[in-house]
Amino acid sequence: MENLKITTAQFENRSGDKSYNLSMIRKLAQKAAEEGSQVIAFHECSITGYTFARHLSKEQMLELAEHVPDGPSVTALTEIARSTGITVLAGLFEKDSDDKLYKTYVCVNEQGLVARYRKLHPFINPHLTPGDAYCVFELHGWKCGILICYDNNIIENVRATTLLGAQVIFMPHVTMCTPSTRPGAGFVDAALWEKRESDPTSLRLAFDGMKGRDWLLKWLPSRAYDNAVYVVFSNPIGMDDDQLKNGCSMIIDPFGDIIAECRKLGDDLVTAAIQPEKLTQAGGYRYLKARRPDLYRDIIGKEHQPEQKVIWLQKGE
Repeated sequence: MENLKITTAQFENRSGDKSYNLSMIRKLAQKAAEEGSQVIAFHECSITGYTFARHLSKEQMLELAEHVPDGPSVTALTEIARSTGITVLAGLFEKDSDDKLYKTYVCVNEQGLVARYRKLHPFINPHLTPGDAYCVFELHGWKCGILICYDNNIIENVRATTLLGAQVIFMPHVTMCTPSTRPGAGFVDAALWEKRESDPTSLRLAFDGMKGRDWLLKWLPSRAYDNAVYVVFSNPIGMDDDQLKNGCSMIIDPFGDIIAECRKLGDDLVTAAIQPEKLTQAGGYRYLKARRPDLYRDIIGKEHQPEQKVIWLQKGE
């Protein structure tokens, strides 16, 4: 297995404007390919936009959503992959033949769809159906998995994806800068984004503090460290509907170290060459080998009724 050059990107998407969002995906994919990258990953719902969907009826969601792989967006991603020579991962809302709706993330190369993953723990719109399967697939000799946003907060999902063979887990998000019971959480004032050129310091302080990056670093590196996997985190930057997002798209190695991170206050990408030897050098590899499932198989598998408090992120609530 050889080193693999992976890019993670961030950009300010436009709500419901697939044409614009796909044009940004094309632009950044082309740039990454020119720099020698083999794979580029974007945030969840990077094709459709995300937060605005909290306002949509089922009829409006069905109009926004597409069939996969036969819809126009997967076709467009295939053309981008073909013209640039880079594999592309991006997100959208999907509908099936029974008009069920899903939060979906796809991997596409020049030949078409490589993998499709449906978010296991969706929210933002009450008409979304939870996915019911993990996803592990191969890219350039590496075993890869996908978990979308909140899926990664349930630690069993990351461990299960690892145990299914994943060495790289793509973790597309739309996160940070939102209210929570966590101390220090909350929205970041959109006025700071408007003043980002004249006052980048105030915006950076808000983005990097407990409303944003400092919270992310409480838990995201541990997902890589505990499981001895590479994590490819992608997140939008700028306004997503009426809420400001802080980017920080990054790649984390199996030691839990950040090896590449977007730090621009705007559209950006970073690339890292991931190395197979780290998969077995990292402590998490030993921890996986030392597991005693006989001790906790029945505990983890105990009957349980899943609960998920859905928070509709309205300003002023």
